[in-house]
Amino acid sequence: MDSLDGRKFKAVADTVGGEVEASTEFTYHEKDGEIWAEYAGGKISRGYLVGTRTGDTLDFRYTQLNTAGETNTGHCVSRIETLADGRLRLTEKWEWESRSGSGTSVVEEVG
Repeated sequence: MDSLDGRKFKAVADTVGGEVEASTEFTYHEKDGEIWAEYAGGKISRGYLVGTRTGDTLDFRYTQLNTAGETNTGHCVSRIETLADGRLRLTEKWEWESRSGSGTSVVEEVG
């Protein structure tokens, strides 16, 4: 099980119904089953996520500030996959908690 600590990810495409775009970059941290990350880019000025990891599943809450000055929060469950080239991919099922909407997004490790 590969650690996410220090790994950087970007969305593979703009997220329909969400604010994550292909230009949004995430930096993940991991310690003792705890997961947290900072992210920004595109429509997002600043975002944070915090949660837990069990095997290849992440379960976290996120909060973010968009470029329009609005804050939003939500819940996400992600599945970790290893790509053929060794990079990691996170397939995410997310749902807003501060407004209506839900969807799926994919982020892949960069570098």
